[in-house]
Amino acid sequence: MQAILRNAVIGLALAIFAISTTSVLAQAGNLGIGTWKLNLGKSKYSPGPAPKSLTAKFEPAGKGQKVTTEGVSADGKPIAGEHTGNFDGKDNPLKGSPVADTASLRRIDALTTERTDKKAGKVVQTLTRTIAKDGKSFTLAIKGTNPKGEPINHMLVFDKQ
Repeated sequence: MQAILRNAVIGLALAIFAISTTSVLAQAGNLGIGTWKLNLGKSKYSPGPAPKSLTAKFEPAGKGQKVTTEGVSADGKPIAGEHTGNFDGKDNPLKGSPVADTASLRRIDALTTERTDKKAGKVVQTLTRTIAKDGKSFTLAIKGTNPKGEPINHMLVFDKQ
């Protein structure tokens, strides 16, 4: 009888944990959905220059997301990009990037995702997005190389619109 009761309690605890984990992941996924604007005052580009503006729109797409970006480069030219992928680590086409032709997504935890950009199968950049717990901003750490092959280490801050 005690073994049955113990197994029932353990089963209930596991069910509650699974439900709460699923709820946290769903809420975090919803936190990241929407339109976000680059906060130039809080962002750091190493090396620069920073763009004049950048807006990113995150939308649900299947088991993953679609991201579209548009803005103005440091030299005043329009910039735009698009990527759709699941959080499964598989490469998908990346449009508009001057350094990569594919990107893959994976979820690190409830608030953090990682995108790996590749050119001809070789990793050129890793982008780690961490959503603030209040859902009002996110940071995007970008490490890798720029179109000239020079190392970069950017820390971008985006605010939800």
